[in-house]
Amino acid sequence: MKHSLPRRSPESQGIPSAAVIRLLDGFAARGLNMHSLMLVRHGQVTAEGWWQPYAADCRRYLYSLSKSFTSTAVGFAVAEGLLTVEDKVVSFFPAELPRDAAGAPALSGNLAAMRVKDLLTMTTGHEQDSTPVIMQPGFESWVQAILSLPVERQPGTLFVYNSGASYLLSAIVQKVTGQTVMEYLTPRLFAPLGIEKAVWETSPQGINTGGWGLSVKTEDVAKFGLLYAQNGAWHGQQLLPADWVAEATAAVVPNGGEGREDAPTDWRQGYGYQFWRCQHNAYRGDGAFGQYCVVMPDQDAVLVMTSETGDMQAVMDLVWQHLLPAMQAQALPEDPAAQVQLAQRLSGLALPTPPTGTPPMPVTHISGRTYRLNANPYRLKTLAIDFSDSGCVLTLAVGSKLHQLHCGHGQWIAGKTRLPFLEATMVQPGPLRHTVRVAAAGGWATDGSYAIHLRFLETPHGEHFTLHFAGDQVQMSVRSSMVPPDHPTAEQAERRWQGTAD
Repeated sequence: MKHSLPRRSPESQGIPSAAVIRLLDGFAARGLNMHSLMLVRHGQVTAEGWWQPYAADCRRYLYSLSKSFTSTAVGFAVAEGLLTVEDKVVSFFPAELPRDAAGAPALSGNLAAMRVKDLLTMTTGHEQDSTPVIMQPGFESWVQAILSLPVERQPGTLFVYNSGASYLLSAIVQKVTGQTVMEYLTPRLFAPLGIEKAVWETSPQGINTGGWGLSVKTEDVAKFGLLYAQNGAWHGQQLLPADWVAEATAAVVPNGGEGREDAPTDWRQGYGYQFWRCQHNAYRGDGAFGQYCVVMPDQDAVLVMTSETGDMQAVMDLVWQHLLPAMQAQALPEDPAAQVQLAQRLSGLALPTPPTGTPPMPVTHISGRTYRLNANPYRLKTLAIDFSDSGCVLTLAVGSKLHQLHCGHGQWIAGKTRLPFLEATMVQPGPLRHTVRVAAAGGWATDGSYAIHLRFLETPHGEHFTLHFAGDQVQMSVRSSMVPPDHPTAEQAERRWQGTAD
Protein backbone atom coordinates (compact mmCIF):
# COMPACT_ATOMS: atom_id res chain seq x y z
CA MET A 1 0.00 0.00 0.00
CA LYS A 2 1.39 3.39 -0.98
CA HIS A 3 2.71 5.39 1.98
CA SER A 4 1.59 2.65 4.37
CA LEU A 5 2.86 2.68 7.93
CA PRO A 6 5.52 0.13 8.94
CA ARG A 7 4.38 -3.06 10.66
CA ARG A 8 6.03 -4.69 13.67
CA SER A 9 5.02 -7.28 16.25
CA PRO A 10 3.24 -6.03 19.38
CA GLU A 11 6.00 -7.38 21.65
CA SER A 12 8.72 -5.51 19.74
CA GLN A 13 6.94 -2.29 20.70
CA GLY A 14 6.30 -3.24 24.34
CA ILE A 15 2.73 -4.55 23.93
CA PRO A 16 1.79 -8.12 24.86
CA SER A 17 -0.19 -9.79 22.09
CA ALA A 18 -2.34 -11.25 24.87
CA ALA A 19 -3.46 -7.74 25.87
CA VAL A 20 -4.84 -7.09 22.38
CA ILE A 21 -6.61 -10.45 22.52
CA ARG A 22 -8.18 -9.47 25.84
CA LEU A 23 -9.37 -6.23 24.28
CA LEU A 24 -11.01 -8.15 21.43
CA ASP A 25 -12.57 -10.51 23.98
CA GLY A 26 -13.93 -7.49 25.83
CA PHE A 27 -15.54 -6.09 22.70
CA ALA A 28 -17.17 -9.46 22.00
CA ALA A 29 -18.36 -9.96 25.58
CA ARG A 30 -20.02 -6.54 25.63
CA GLY A 31 -21.66 -7.11 22.24
CA LEU A 32 -20.09 -3.97 20.82
CA ASN A 33 -20.52 -3.67 17.08
CA MET A 34 -16.87 -3.04 16.16
CA HIS A 35 -15.78 -2.61 12.55
CA SER A 36 -12.03 -1.91 12.53
CA LEU A 37 -9.04 -1.49 14.81
CA MET A 38 -5.49 -0.28 14.25
CA LEU A 39 -2.96 0.09 17.06
CA VAL A 40 0.19 2.13 16.42
CA ARG A 41 3.09 2.36 18.86
CA HIS A 42 6.35 4.22 18.33
CA GLY A 43 5.20 4.82 14.77
CA GLN A 44 4.71 1.09 14.04
CA VAL A 45 1.41 -0.67 13.37
CA THR A 46 1.35 -3.50 15.92
CA ALA A 47 -2.19 -4.82 15.43
CA GLU A 48 -4.87 -4.26 12.82
CA GLY A 49 -8.13 -5.92 11.98
CA TRP A 50 -11.43 -5.41 10.21
CA TRP A 51 -14.66 -7.15 11.10
CA GLN A 52 -15.94 -8.64 7.85
CA PRO A 53 -17.43 -7.39 5.61
CA TYR A 54 -15.42 -4.24 6.35
CA ALA A 55 -11.91 -4.21 4.90
CA ALA A 56 -8.73 -2.15 4.84
CA ASP A 57 -9.62 -0.45 1.56
CA CYS A 58 -13.01 0.80 2.79
CA ARG A 59 -13.29 4.53 3.29
CA ARG A 60 -15.09 5.34 6.51
CA TYR A 61 -17.66 8.07 7.16
CA LEU A 62 -16.16 9.73 10.23
CA TYR A 63 -19.07 11.79 11.52
CA SER A 64 -17.66 14.29 14.06
CA LEU A 65 -14.13 12.95 13.90
CA SER A 66 -14.13 15.24 10.84
CA LYS A 67 -13.99 18.17 13.28
CA SER A 68 -10.40 17.41 14.25
CA PHE A 69 -9.37 17.66 10.58
CA THR A 70 -11.17 21.01 10.30
CA SER A 71 -9.31 22.22 13.37
CA THR A 72 -6.07 21.16 11.70
CA ALA A 73 -6.93 23.29 8.68
CA VAL A 74 -7.38 26.25 11.02
CA GLY A 75 -3.98 25.46 12.52
CA PHE A 76 -2.32 25.61 9.12
CA ALA A 77 -4.08 28.90 8.33
CA VAL A 78 -2.93 30.40 11.65
CA ALA A 79 0.64 29.24 10.97
CA GLU A 80 0.50 30.93 7.57
CA GLY A 81 -0.68 34.20 9.08
CA LEU A 82 -4.08 34.11 7.41
CA LEU A 83 -6.02 34.49 10.67
CA THR A 84 -5.69 34.26 14.44
CA VAL A 85 -7.83 32.50 17.01
CA GLU A 86 -8.67 35.91 18.49
CA ASP A 87 -10.25 37.18 15.26
CA LYS A 88 -13.93 37.97 15.53
CA VAL A 89 -16.20 35.61 13.65
CA VAL A 90 -18.39 38.37 12.22
CA SER A 91 -15.37 39.98 10.54
CA PHE A 92 -15.29 37.16 7.99
CA PHE A 93 -18.95 37.40 6.95
CA PRO A 94 -19.96 41.06 6.42
CA ALA A 95 -22.60 40.14 3.83
CA GLU A 96 -24.26 37.45 5.97
CA LEU A 97 -24.81 39.27 9.26
CA PRO A 98 -28.24 39.75 10.82
CA ARG A 99 -29.95 42.94 9.59
CA ASP A 100 -32.49 45.31 11.07
CA ALA A 101 -35.57 46.56 9.24
CA ALA A 102 -33.49 49.23 7.52
CA GLY A 103 -30.97 46.66 6.28
CA ALA A 104 -28.16 47.70 8.63
CA PRO A 105 -26.15 45.08 10.53
CA ALA A 106 -27.87 44.22 13.81
CA LEU A 107 -25.33 42.50 16.03
CA SER A 108 -25.85 41.55 19.63
CA GLY A 109 -22.91 42.17 21.90
CA ASN A 110 -22.36 38.45 22.30
CA LEU A 111 -22.36 37.77 18.56
CA ALA A 112 -19.95 40.64 17.99
CA ALA A 113 -17.63 39.24 20.68
CA MET A 114 -17.53 35.67 19.33
CA ARG A 115 -13.98 34.64 18.31
CA VAL A 116 -12.52 31.88 16.18
CA LYS A 117 -11.28 30.39 19.46
CA ASP A 118 -14.86 30.17 20.69
CA LEU A 119 -15.80 28.17 17.62
CA LEU A 120 -12.84 25.86 18.13
CA THR A 121 -13.71 25.20 21.78
CA MET A 122 -17.50 24.94 21.36
CA THR A 123 -18.03 27.95 23.61
CA THR A 124 -19.85 30.16 21.11
CA GLY A 125 -22.41 31.33 23.66
CA HIS A 126 -25.26 29.38 22.10
CA GLU A 127 -27.27 27.37 24.60
CA GLN A 128 -28.04 24.71 21.98
CA ASP A 129 -26.36 23.23 18.94
CA SER A 130 -26.81 25.65 16.05
CA THR A 131 -26.84 22.94 13.37
CA PRO A 132 -30.63 22.38 13.12
CA VAL A 133 -31.17 25.93 11.85
CA ILE A 134 -29.39 25.14 8.58
CA MET A 135 -32.32 22.92 7.60
CA GLN A 136 -34.85 25.72 8.00
CA PRO A 137 -36.07 27.67 4.98
CA GLY A 138 -35.66 31.41 4.56
CA PHE A 139 -31.87 31.73 4.60
CA GLU A 140 -29.55 32.28 1.67
CA SER A 141 -26.72 30.28 3.24
CA TRP A 142 -25.87 28.07 6.19
CA VAL A 143 -23.57 30.79 7.53
CA GLN A 144 -26.41 33.32 7.48
CA ALA A 145 -28.69 30.86 9.24
CA ILE A 146 -26.21 30.17 12.05
CA LEU A 147 -25.38 33.85 12.54
CA SER A 148 -29.09 34.65 12.82
CA LEU A 149 -29.45 32.68 16.04
CA PRO A 150 -29.53 34.39 19.43
CA VAL A 151 -26.25 34.11 21.33
CA GLU A 152 -27.59 33.77 24.85
CA ARG A 153 -24.31 33.60 26.77
CA GLN A 154 -21.03 35.44 26.70
CA PRO A 155 -18.76 33.56 24.27
CA GLY A 156 -16.02 31.60 25.96
CA THR A 157 -18.04 30.83 29.09
CA LEU A 158 -20.26 27.81 28.28
CA PHE A 159 -19.36 24.57 26.50
CA VAL A 160 -22.18 23.32 24.27
CA TYR A 161 -21.43 20.75 21.61
CA ASN A 162 -22.11 22.64 18.40
CA SER A 163 -21.48 21.26 14.92
CA GLY A 164 -22.58 24.57 13.43
CA ALA A 165 -19.48 26.11 15.01
CA SER A 166 -17.35 23.62 13.10
CA TYR A 167 -19.10 24.54 9.87
CA LEU A 168 -18.29 28.20 10.51
CA LEU A 169 -14.63 27.22 10.93
CA SER A 170 -14.74 25.53 7.54
CA ALA A 171 -16.36 28.61 6.03
CA ILE A 172 -13.69 30.85 7.58
CA VAL A 173 -10.87 28.72 6.17
CA GLN A 174 -12.49 28.96 2.74
CA LYS A 175 -12.85 32.74 3.11
CA VAL A 176 -9.18 33.32 3.91
CA THR A 177 -7.69 30.73 1.54
CA GLY A 178 -10.06 30.73 -1.40
CA GLN A 179 -10.16 26.94 -1.14
CA THR A 180 -12.37 24.41 0.57
CA VAL A 181 -10.92 22.77 3.66
CA MET A 182 -10.47 19.64 1.57
CA GLU A 183 -8.53 21.50 -1.14
CA TYR A 184 -6.50 23.42 1.43
CA LEU A 185 -5.53 20.29 3.40
CA THR A 186 -4.57 18.24 0.37
CA PRO A 187 -1.01 19.57 -0.15
CA ARG A 188 -0.46 20.31 3.55
CA LEU A 189 -1.83 17.16 5.18
CA PHE A 190 -3.32 14.54 2.89
CA ALA A 191 -0.53 14.36 0.30
CA PRO A 192 2.41 14.27 2.78
CA LEU A 193 0.68 11.55 4.82
CA GLY A 194 -0.29 9.55 1.73
CA ILE A 195 -4.02 9.98 2.35
CA GLU A 196 -5.69 9.42 -1.01
CA LYS A 197 -9.25 9.49 -2.33
CA ALA A 198 -10.65 11.32 0.68
CA VAL A 199 -14.23 12.55 0.28
CA TRP A 200 -15.88 15.41 2.18
CA GLU A 201 -19.50 16.54 1.94
CA THR A 202 -20.24 20.15 1.07
CA SER A 203 -23.06 22.54 1.85
CA PRO A 204 -25.23 23.98 -0.95
CA GLN A 205 -22.80 26.90 -0.94
CA GLY A 206 -19.87 24.63 -1.81
CA ILE A 207 -18.29 24.72 1.67
CA ASN A 208 -17.11 21.49 3.30
CA THR A 209 -19.44 20.67 6.17
CA GLY A 210 -16.56 20.85 8.64
CA GLY A 211 -18.21 19.20 11.62
CA TRP A 212 -19.02 15.99 9.77
CA GLY A 213 -18.89 14.43 6.32
CA LEU A 214 -15.25 13.38 5.87
CA SER A 215 -14.58 9.83 4.65
CA VAL A 216 -11.09 8.25 4.73
CA LYS A 217 -9.68 4.79 5.46
CA THR A 218 -8.80 3.44 8.91
CA GLU A 219 -5.08 3.70 8.25
CA ASP A 220 -5.53 7.30 7.11
CA VAL A 221 -7.00 8.13 10.51
CA ALA A 222 -4.05 6.36 12.13
CA LYS A 223 -1.63 8.53 10.14
CA PHE A 224 -3.51 11.62 11.26
CA GLY A 225 -3.28 10.55 14.90
CA LEU A 226 0.39 9.73 14.47
CA LEU A 227 1.07 13.21 13.12
CA TYR A 228 -0.35 14.61 16.34
CA ALA A 229 1.48 12.05 18.48
CA GLN A 230 4.68 13.27 16.79
CA ASN A 231 3.82 16.89 17.64
CA GLY A 232 3.11 17.81 14.03
CA ALA A 233 6.25 16.24 12.52
CA TRP A 234 6.25 13.72 9.68
CA HIS A 235 9.36 12.00 8.35
CA GLY A 236 11.59 14.74 9.69
CA GLN A 237 9.45 17.61 8.37
CA GLN A 238 7.43 19.85 10.67
CA LEU A 239 4.08 19.95 8.87
CA LEU A 240 1.99 21.44 11.67
CA PRO A 241 3.54 23.69 14.33
CA ALA A 242 4.19 21.83 17.57
CA ASP A 243 2.76 24.68 19.62
CA TRP A 244 -0.51 24.40 17.71
CA VAL A 245 -0.66 20.67 18.42
CA ALA A 246 -0.10 21.32 22.11
CA GLU A 247 -2.72 24.06 22.26
CA ALA A 248 -5.31 22.23 20.17
CA THR A 249 -5.14 19.05 22.24
CA ALA A 250 -5.00 20.65 25.69
CA ALA A 251 -7.99 21.01 28.00
CA VAL A 252 -8.64 24.57 26.85
CA VAL A 253 -12.12 24.69 28.35
CA PRO A 254 -13.97 22.54 30.89
CA ASN A 255 -16.83 20.60 29.38
CA GLY A 256 -18.32 18.82 32.39
CA GLY A 257 -20.29 16.49 30.15
CA GLU A 258 -22.30 19.44 28.83
CA GLY A 259 -23.50 20.21 32.33
CA ARG A 260 -24.50 16.62 33.17
CA GLU A 261 -22.77 15.08 36.15
CA ASP A 262 -23.73 11.61 34.91
CA ALA A 263 -21.96 12.13 31.59
CA PRO A 264 -19.43 9.43 30.68
CA THR A 265 -16.05 9.90 32.27
CA ASP A 266 -14.15 10.41 29.02
CA TRP A 267 -16.59 13.16 28.12
CA ARG A 268 -15.76 15.19 31.25
CA GLN A 269 -12.01 15.67 30.85
CA GLY A 270 -12.05 19.02 29.05
CA TYR A 271 -12.16 20.11 25.42
CA GLY A 272 -9.54 21.60 23.13
CA TYR A 273 -9.73 22.79 19.56
CA GLN A 274 -12.19 20.19 18.24
CA PHE A 275 -10.41 17.49 20.25
CA TRP A 276 -11.68 15.78 23.40
CA ARG A 277 -9.46 15.18 26.38
CA CYS A 278 -9.50 11.64 27.81
CA GLN A 279 -8.52 9.98 31.03
CA HIS A 280 -4.87 9.00 31.47
CA ASN A 281 -3.53 12.15 29.78
CA ALA A 282 -4.83 11.00 26.41
CA TYR A 283 -6.90 12.90 23.88
CA ARG A 284 -9.01 11.97 20.89
CA GLY A 285 -11.08 12.98 17.93
CA ASP A 286 -14.31 11.03 17.80
CA GLY A 287 -17.50 10.69 15.83
CA ALA A 288 -21.00 9.37 16.37
CA PHE A 289 -21.54 5.62 16.72
CA GLY A 290 -17.93 5.09 17.78
CA GLN A 291 -15.38 6.44 15.30
CA TYR A 292 -12.23 6.99 17.39
CA CYS A 293 -8.74 8.38 16.97
CA VAL A 294 -7.19 8.09 20.45
CA VAL A 295 -3.71 9.53 21.02
CA MET A 296 -1.85 8.43 24.16
CA PRO A 297 1.23 10.68 24.48
CA ASP A 298 2.60 9.00 27.61
CA GLN A 299 2.64 5.66 25.79
CA ASP A 300 3.57 7.09 22.35
CA ALA A 301 0.57 5.22 20.97
CA VAL A 302 -2.37 5.83 18.66
CA LEU A 303 -5.47 3.66 18.61
CA VAL A 304 -8.02 3.97 15.80
CA MET A 305 -11.35 2.18 16.07
CA THR A 306 -14.51 2.32 14.00
CA SER A 307 -17.82 0.88 15.08
CA GLU A 308 -21.57 1.22 15.25
CA THR A 309 -22.17 1.43 18.96
CA GLY A 310 -24.45 3.45 21.14
CA ASP A 311 -22.15 3.02 24.16
CA MET A 312 -18.99 4.85 23.20
CA GLN A 313 -17.75 4.97 26.80
CA ALA A 314 -17.85 1.17 27.01
CA VAL A 315 -15.31 1.00 24.19
CA MET A 316 -13.03 3.47 25.96
CA ASP A 317 -13.38 1.61 29.26
CA LEU A 318 -12.15 -1.60 27.65
CA VAL A 319 -9.13 0.20 26.21
CA TRP A 320 -8.21 1.56 29.64
CA GLN A 321 -8.85 -1.80 31.29
CA HIS A 322 -7.02 -4.17 28.94
CA LEU A 323 -4.64 -2.26 26.70
CA LEU A 324 -3.27 0.78 28.48
CA PRO A 325 -1.85 -0.92 31.61
CA ALA A 326 -0.24 -3.66 29.51
CA MET A 327 1.98 -1.28 27.51
CA GLN A 328 5.59 -1.43 28.66
CA ALA A 329 8.35 1.12 28.15
CA GLN A 330 10.75 -1.46 26.71
CA ALA A 331 10.43 -4.16 24.09
CA LEU A 332 9.16 -7.51 25.34
CA PRO A 333 10.38 -10.99 24.44
CA GLU A 334 8.66 -12.24 21.32
CA ASP A 335 5.73 -14.55 22.11
CA PRO A 336 5.19 -16.67 18.96
CA ALA A 337 2.23 -18.62 20.36
CA ALA A 338 0.34 -15.49 21.39
CA GLN A 339 1.26 -13.77 18.13
CA VAL A 340 -0.19 -16.65 16.12
CA GLN A 341 -3.33 -16.59 18.25
CA LEU A 342 -3.66 -12.83 17.78
CA ALA A 343 -3.12 -13.08 14.03
CA GLN A 344 -5.83 -15.74 13.84
CA ARG A 345 -8.22 -13.62 15.87
CA LEU A 346 -7.59 -10.50 13.79
CA SER A 347 -7.94 -12.31 10.47
CA GLY A 348 -11.14 -14.03 11.63
CA LEU A 349 -13.02 -10.96 12.83
CA ALA A 350 -16.50 -10.77 11.37
CA LEU A 351 -19.92 -9.30 12.05
CA PRO A 352 -22.58 -11.93 12.68
CA THR A 353 -24.56 -13.14 9.68
CA PRO A 354 -28.12 -14.47 9.74
CA PRO A 355 -28.53 -18.12 10.78
CA THR A 356 -28.55 -20.64 7.93
CA GLY A 357 -31.49 -22.82 8.83
CA THR A 358 -33.76 -24.94 6.69
CA PRO A 359 -36.37 -23.26 4.49
CA PRO A 360 -39.99 -24.03 5.49
CA MET A 361 -40.87 -24.95 1.90
CA PRO A 362 -38.99 -25.90 -1.25
CA VAL A 363 -37.25 -22.77 -2.48
CA THR A 364 -38.50 -23.58 -5.98
CA HIS A 365 -41.90 -22.30 -4.78
CA ILE A 366 -40.30 -18.89 -4.22
CA SER A 367 -37.23 -18.66 -6.39
CA GLY A 368 -37.71 -16.58 -9.51
CA ARG A 369 -41.22 -15.35 -8.66
CA THR A 370 -41.93 -11.64 -8.83
CA TYR A 371 -43.95 -10.09 -6.01
CA ARG A 372 -45.72 -6.78 -6.52
CA LEU A 373 -45.30 -4.71 -3.37
CA ASN A 374 -47.81 -2.45 -1.68
CA ALA A 375 -46.99 1.22 -1.16
CA ASN A 376 -43.90 1.59 1.02
CA PRO A 377 -41.56 4.42 2.15
CA TYR A 378 -38.74 3.24 -0.14
CA ARG A 379 -40.79 3.38 -3.36
CA LEU A 380 -40.05 -0.28 -4.08
CA LYS A 381 -42.42 -1.66 -6.74
CA THR A 382 -41.53 -5.34 -7.01
CA LEU A 383 -39.39 -7.96 -5.33
CA ALA A 384 -37.90 -11.15 -6.74
CA ILE A 385 -35.46 -13.57 -5.14
CA ASP A 386 -33.44 -16.27 -6.86
CA PHE A 387 -31.81 -18.91 -4.65
CA SER A 388 -28.68 -20.95 -5.32
CA ASP A 389 -26.61 -23.33 -3.22
CA SER A 390 -24.31 -20.50 -2.10
CA GLY A 391 -26.77 -17.67 -1.61
CA CYS A 392 -29.37 -15.66 -3.42
CA VAL A 393 -29.91 -12.64 -5.61
CA LEU A 394 -32.53 -10.17 -4.39
CA THR A 395 -33.91 -7.98 -7.19
CA LEU A 396 -35.85 -4.88 -6.23
CA ALA A 397 -37.55 -2.53 -8.67
CA VAL A 398 -37.75 1.20 -8.07
CA GLY A 399 -39.86 2.65 -10.83
CA SER A 400 -38.54 1.16 -14.05
CA LYS A 401 -35.06 0.45 -12.65
CA LEU A 402 -33.98 -2.92 -11.29
CA HIS A 403 -31.44 -3.19 -8.48
CA GLN A 404 -29.77 -6.45 -7.44
CA LEU A 405 -28.22 -7.48 -4.15
CA HIS A 406 -26.08 -10.62 -4.03
CA CYS A 407 -26.30 -12.34 -0.63
CA GLY A 408 -24.21 -15.22 0.64
CA HIS A 409 -25.70 -17.97 2.81
CA GLY A 410 -23.93 -17.34 6.12
CA GLN A 411 -21.20 -15.31 4.45
CA TRP A 412 -20.77 -11.79 3.20
CA ILE A 413 -20.80 -10.99 -0.52
CA ALA A 414 -19.62 -7.52 -1.51
CA GLY A 415 -21.24 -5.46 -4.24
CA LYS A 416 -22.52 -2.01 -5.11
CA THR A 417 -25.96 -0.43 -5.24
CA ARG A 418 -27.92 2.74 -5.89
CA LEU A 419 -31.00 1.52 -4.03
CA PRO A 420 -32.98 4.33 -2.37
CA PHE A 421 -33.75 2.51 0.89
CA LEU A 422 -31.16 4.39 2.92
CA GLU A 423 -33.38 6.86 4.76
CA ALA A 424 -32.70 5.28 8.14
CA THR A 425 -28.97 4.94 7.75
CA MET A 426 -27.48 7.69 5.65
CA VAL A 427 -26.86 11.25 6.77
CA GLN A 428 -28.59 12.64 3.69
CA PRO A 429 -31.92 10.80 3.28
CA GLY A 430 -33.57 9.90 0.03
CA PRO A 431 -32.41 8.25 -3.18
CA LEU A 432 -28.69 7.85 -3.65
CA ARG A 433 -26.97 10.20 -6.03
CA HIS A 434 -24.08 7.80 -6.51
CA THR A 435 -23.23 4.12 -6.24
CA VAL A 436 -22.20 2.86 -2.81
CA ARG A 437 -20.31 -0.22 -1.71
CA VAL A 438 -22.34 -2.79 0.19
CA ALA A 439 -22.12 -6.35 1.43
CA ALA A 440 -24.98 -8.72 2.16
CA ALA A 441 -25.51 -12.06 3.88
CA GLY A 442 -28.70 -14.09 4.21
CA GLY A 443 -30.16 -17.14 5.88
CA TRP A 444 -33.34 -18.89 6.97
CA ALA A 445 -34.52 -18.11 10.51
CA THR A 446 -36.22 -20.59 12.82
CA ASP A 447 -39.62 -18.95 12.22
CA GLY A 448 -39.37 -19.72 8.49
CA SER A 449 -38.52 -16.21 7.40
CA TYR A 450 -35.54 -15.32 5.22
CA ALA A 451 -33.27 -12.69 6.77
CA ILE A 452 -30.82 -10.48 4.90
CA HIS A 453 -28.21 -8.32 6.62
CA LEU A 454 -26.97 -5.49 4.47
CA ARG A 455 -23.97 -3.32 5.40
CA PHE A 456 -23.00 -0.04 3.74
CA LEU A 457 -19.26 -0.46 3.68
CA GLU A 458 -18.36 3.24 3.80
CA THR A 459 -20.63 4.06 6.73
CA PRO A 460 -21.09 2.44 10.15
CA HIS A 461 -24.62 1.41 9.22
CA GLY A 462 -26.78 -1.12 7.48
CA GLU A 463 -30.28 -2.50 7.05
CA HIS A 464 -31.81 -5.78 8.16
CA PHE A 465 -34.47 -7.22 5.83
CA THR A 466 -36.91 -9.95 6.77
CA LEU A 467 -39.02 -11.76 4.17
CA HIS A 468 -41.98 -13.93 5.25
CA PHE A 469 -43.33 -16.10 2.42
CA ALA A 470 -46.78 -17.71 2.61
CA GLY A 471 -48.54 -18.97 -0.48
CA ASP A 472 -48.60 -16.16 -3.02
CA GLN A 473 -47.86 -13.55 -0.38
CA VAL A 474 -44.69 -12.01 1.00
CA GLN A 475 -44.35 -9.68 3.94
CA MET A 476 -41.25 -7.52 3.84
CA SER A 477 -39.87 -5.62 6.81
CA VAL A 478 -36.82 -3.39 7.13
CA ARG A 479 -35.03 -2.29 10.30
CA SER A 480 -31.97 -0.09 10.56
CA SER A 481 -28.90 -1.74 12.05
CA MET A 482 -28.72 1.24 14.40
CA VAL A 483 -31.59 -0.39 16.34
CA PRO A 484 -30.45 -3.76 17.80
CA PRO A 485 -33.05 -6.56 17.70
CA ASP A 486 -33.21 -6.65 21.50
CA HIS A 487 -33.75 -2.90 21.81
CA PRO A 488 -37.12 -1.90 23.35
CA THR A 489 -37.96 0.11 20.23
CA ALA A 490 -36.89 -2.55 17.71
CA GLU A 491 -40.41 -3.63 16.83
CA GLN A 492 -41.63 -0.06 16.42
CA ALA A 493 -38.58 0.76 14.31
CA GLU A 494 -39.43 -1.88 11.70
CA ARG A 495 -41.21 -0.81 8.53
CA ARG A 496 -43.47 -3.49 7.06
CA TRP A 497 -45.49 -3.98 3.89
CA GLN A 498 -47.02 -6.78 1.83
CA GLY A 499 -46.54 -8.13 -1.66
CA THR A 500 -48.42 -10.51 -3.95
CA ALA A 501 -46.92 -12.78 -6.61
CA ASP A 502 -47.77 -11.89 -10.19
